Amino acid sequence: MSRNVIEPGRHVRVDVPASSANLGPGFDSLGLGIEIRDVVEASVEGDRLIIEVEGAGAGEVPLDDRHLVHRSMLALWERLEVEPPAGLKLLCRNEIPHSRGLGSSASAIVAGVAAACALVRGELDDDSITLVNDVASALEGHPDNASASVYGGFTSSWFDEQDQAWRTARPGLHPDVDVAVFVPGFTLSTDKARAALPAQVTLADAARNAGRAALLVHALTTDPGRLLPATADWLHQENRRPAYPASMALVDSLRGHGHAAFISGAGPTVLVLGVGESLRDLSAPNDDWILLRPGIATHGVRVVSHNSR
Repeated sequence: MSRNVIEPGRHVRVDVPASSANLGPGFDSLGLGIEIRDVVEASVEGDRLIIEVEGAGAGEVPLDDRHLVHRSMLALWERLEVEPPAGLKLLCRNEIPHSRGLGSSASAIVAGVAAACALVRGELDDDSITLVNDVASALEGHPDNASASVYGGFTSSWFDEQDQAWRTARPGLHPDVDVAVFVPGFTLSTDKARAALPAQVTLADAARNAGRAALLVHALTTDPGRLLPATADWLHQENRRPAYPASMALVDSLRGHGHAAFISGAGPTVLVLGVGESLRDLSAPNDDWILLRPGIATHGVRVVSHNSR
């Protein structure tokens, strides 16, 4: 069966926000878009693959067909039965810190899938965004990071066994909720963080986490005054404490002062949720940390420009 092709001269530029996963008790399900953005430009030209990287990851990530953005593009084209172009130029401008728990890998996947879809379809309608979310979540392996980058805002994601697809709900975020981000100078790989988790947890801990995850949805959508108890976790953070003791010490200190702090994703970044006044007086504990106030991303991945030159 013949496959569709992308005409030479097609060009697209997309940007995608960072994300924070888990949000304390919402392990592998709840996510939040963070207004730190990577930009990917993709052009169908020439007769070979050219990849350039600026910013985070420059000099560290591969510049060949192993690059995560490129591999994600191939996955989307395979789903749509599109022949990959012989020549492709990718320019990646990265602002999202790598290996910090802010979804840099998920954002690369989302950017690649969205760019590949836009090269075929142009602007991304709702059906295309649903496709991007499904493909990106499957590639990422757990949807909380990917979906928050696809949609922005507050997301709750799950796997639909009947349709065999990843789905996402978007509860309306309370307008007063804001975020502070403590980024450390040290890194932690997601694989190492995952390896620290036990294969089983007690029924009591699972029940406590389920209750707090439900409370977190209420706090983020309706009652931010409940954010401190709503962000308590018994599934993953304590098990990972030896992997990022400085991060957990900061979480302990912030929570002891009444702030809704937790480990972002697999860490070691620490996030604090609250309303504006409660976050105003926060400061970095020492020179090992940078405090950012990027805001919550109200929009997810976007096609900034495209053409068919």
